[in-house]
Amino acid sequence: MRKALRWLLALTVLIGTLSTAGAATAAQPEATGTDIKDRLLSVPGMSLIEEKPYPGYRFFVLNYTQPVDHRHPSKGTFQQRITVLHKDVSRPTVFYTSGYNVSTNASRREPTQIVDGNQVSMEYRFFTPSRPAPADWSKLDIWQAASDQHRIFEALKPIYSGNWIATGGSKGGMTATYYERFYPGDMNGTVAYVAPNDVVNDEDSAYDRFFTKVGTKQCRDRLDAVQREALVRREPLERKYAAYAADNGYTFTTVGSLDKAYEAVVLDYVWGFWQYNLLANCGDDSLIPPDAERATDDQIWNSIDTISGFSAYADQGLEPYTPYYYQAATQLGAPTIRFPYIEKRYIRYGYQPPRNFVPREIPTRFQPRAMRDVDTWVRHHARHTLYVYGQNDPWGSERFRVDKGAKDSYVLTAPGMNHGANVAGLVADEKTFATARILQWAGVPAGSTAQAKPLARFDARLDVRDVEREPALRP
Repeated sequence: MRKALRWLLALTVLIGTLSTAGAATAAQPEATGTDIKDRLLSVPGMSLIEEKPYPGYRFFVLNYTQPVDHRHPSKGTFQQRITVLHKDVSRPTVFYTSGYNVSTNASRREPTQIVDGNQVSMEYRFFTPSRPAPADWSKLDIWQAASDQHRIFEALKPIYSGNWIATGGSKGGMTATYYERFYPGDMNGTVAYVAPNDVVNDEDSAYDRFFTKVGTKQCRDRLDAVQREALVRREPLERKYAAYAADNGYTFTTVGSLDKAYEAVVLDYVWGFWQYNLLANCGDDSLIPPDAERATDDQIWNSIDTISGFSAYADQGLEPYTPYYYQAATQLGAPTIRFPYIEKRYIRYGYQPPRNFVPREIPTRFQPRAMRDVDTWVRHHARHTLYVYGQNDPWGSERFRVDKGAKDSYVLTAPGMNHGANVAGLVADEKTFATARILQWAGVPAGSTAQAKPLARFDARLDVRDVEREPALRP
């Protein structure tokens, strides 16, 4: 990989064009003289929720009218929430989605900072308030969601006529990939972060191998001991859980019982640590009790709650993410891992399928061909696509690959990083190379690859954010 990168770096230097970085300026009045808000609201189906000021930008929260079913547009519509972080119509545009709700506060994803551009962010269909009423759950699938993005792109492309880059992290990275698969002509490039790729839902041995090698043996043993101890002490800790649930009004109708919810939270513990923490955190005695067998019940409880979260599988914790669990149960798939260090008598349910986290009244039927189709397309037809994974992120155990049929597409891994892996966390030559490709795809090459760096200055309010989070610590 390093040899290939060096060759590509040299080639890019030879063919590099003149830098247009000087175009990266603060938001300016539009050349047409028409206010950007007026232009956005002139789009049929677009309405304003609010505008929020931010220095150097205009930030809009909008509703866009979408068909419930893109195959039959006459069968009803719903309002889909989007945001626009506007800099200048002459700049490139980044199209972002988390795959969940959209934030209504201004923020800038890494590709947006790199290209110093505009950012359009989309709320995924069926996440409230972007949910049809009544909700026909059969219309929640990856093609319908990609078609949402396609219509938004077509509506805004006449305003933002420069190059577009799709991006997202975790489920958002998956979403960006599915969009490219179904509408490969829309985007000039795709940057997908920490995107899981569960091609064969029933074959999950890659996750088991990951958990035998990640980090250090000392850290793995320490985490395993706390997780096991939480199951050994199930009776007293479940009494504590029942009191906690009563105090907070939590119920467990969807998952079935407090006992099932308790085990699900505990079994998320090791996965959750590696997803959201760094190896250095393993030495924090306040986070992970160093001697699990001698730890107090409160120490075990607090460690599990901090890393996994005891509210996750209550009805109130599951409900906002019903669309995610529905998709996991119908198309995306979900990992199942083993726990060889915990005696079988302590595990009653194991990793539960996502069907258990969807209300009974919503029917689900798994479609095994959906992910196989996407995986095959990416390996053989991906174009201008970058995947970034974290070395210590469990979700990267099953990842996207690019084969010989893919064009100008790459899979890179950030050493030591978790589910927050990004281009900035890559080793130096890969970071420079990836930055250069993003700039090239956005139509703003910065001279030679060796000179490539983000065009916009770092802004703590716009650019600092939490790690992309799944609804719980696993599907």
